[in-house]
Amino acid sequence: MRRHPLQSGAIASAGYDPALSVLELEFTTGEVYRYYAVPPSVHRALVSAGSAGRYFREHIRDVYPSEHRR
Repeated sequence: MRRHPLQSGAIASAGYDPALSVLELEFTTGEVYRYYAVPPSVHRALVSAGSAGRYFREHIRDVYPSEHRR
């Protein structure tokens, strides 16, 4: 999945597959996670948020099922 850089201290890049509703995040630690059943509106809000890290913590992290990617 193609990811795009974010201006964030926590999230290095984000990608989204609208056909599968999958959000892929690369953190500044180098870890990559995929979040499933994520609506397009959540992806749009994340990339336009004043603080992507805060938006992630409040609206994504404990809301959507995830998988750690290697």
